[in-house]
Amino acid sequence: MAKLTPKQEEARDLLASAATNIMLRGGSRSGKTFLLIRAICQRAINAPGGRHAIFRFRFNHAKTSIWSDTLPKVLKLCFPGLAVTWNKTDFYIEFPNGSQIWIGGLDDKERVEKILGAEYVTLYFNESSQIAWSSVEMAMSRLAQNVPLDPAIAAATGRTHLSLKAYFDCNPPSKLHWSYVLFRAKMKPGTKEKLADPDDYAEMLVNPSDNAANLPPKYFEILANMSAAQRLRFEKGEWASDVNGALWTIEDRVTEGGEIPGIDRFRVAKNGLPDMQRIVVAVDPSGTKGDGGGDDIGIVVAGKGVDGRAYVLEDATCQLSPEGWGRRVNDRAAHWNADCIVAERNFGGAMVGAVLRAAGIKARFKEVTATRGKVIRAEPIAALYEQGKVSHVGNLPDLEDQMCNFTASGYVGEGSPDRADALVWAMTELMMGKAGYSMDNLL
Repeated sequence: MAKLTPKQEEARDLLASAATNIMLRGGSRSGKTFLLIRAICQRAINAPGGRHAIFRFRFNHAKTSIWSDTLPKVLKLCFPGLAVTWNKTDFYIEFPNGSQIWIGGLDDKERVEKILGAEYVTLYFNESSQIAWSSVEMAMSRLAQNVPLDPAIAAATGRTHLSLKAYFDCNPPSKLHWSYVLFRAKMKPGTKEKLADPDDYAEMLVNPSDNAANLPPKYFEILANMSAAQRLRFEKGEWASDVNGALWTIEDRVTEGGEIPGIDRFRVAKNGLPDMQRIVVAVDPSGTKGDGGGDDIGIVVAGKGVDGRAYVLEDATCQLSPEGWGRRVNDRAAHWNADCIVAERNFGGAMVGAVLRAAGIKARFKEVTATRGKVIRAEPIAALYEQGKVSHVGNLPDLEDQMCNFTASGYVGEGSPDRADALVWAMTELMMGKAGYSMDNLL
């Protein structure tokens, strides 16, 4: 039988607590996956007929790590003699009481649709730092199975049904990741709204040192020889303040009225704006039909003040049909009295211009073509921020998240940096043309 360390016993108790959403974060080889699969197996035993799903980003990784390694190890060490059936076609195990644990990869669309055709009482997102929030939301819609407890368990606990649980684990990435936003900042990823019930989201730190009895001493020497950034993540289990190599950093973000060097050294309120020389609406289009299945349409409004500085006035990014986002661009241009709409020519055609003309735009329309990579276009704009020449008006968290995921090696965030791309087009139009650069030379 496996013997848990004191810290692992604490984690075990948290997994059985009243919270619905629970994350174990920490360094590598701390036993997080073992503890979570152990908890799921116990839940399967406690409630006959329950369905439980374990997801990783890639199905091949789920097979190698969960199906072939940790799951059989947990069964052998923690539940010896328990006769489970292994279905090697659909990749689930079935307990004698009819409970099932399914294994899936969120990169396998066909398999995910098959798994999510049923309801579950437990969902576990393994290595969740690799999983997009949109995939988590999709899976969470199936956390709805109502499963009665075994009569003996019900009598002992005074409860009638197994509670719904969503489990997560990760070696923490940066504070921009949805895991930090949800479990530490206690906000909804994307909207940044405060959680209605923050106590329903619990997290706990479990590190390799808490699992030292089960690890070779040499492993800690390996961790000690890592870079400071890697040790922070894989030894200390802490979220990093910045994405490595980011063009913009998290410390650059400040509360309204605050002042910290970095992304906009000053965040200003709308009533603190100078008069504007120019205002532009920049558009980064996508091929979406507005059904939630594609990238967003980046729409950013920015102006150049009489003081010579740039001001990001609004992030109006949306997920709408071409007709819908065309109207939105036209509406924002009219609202801000913009003198120009700047839009990237997309898909090798004149789709953007046609959409905007159909929406009845009245402002001048300037079409630009991306002939150089995103990072090359973004670097001179990041330099403007370093020089203190750009301010953000109010709070623009989603735009800033994308900016902070731009690195010298490329964009490392989820999906497409639609908002940040639109920002770059706006800043280029406003600030680069009269500083020795033309649009053609820059792009």
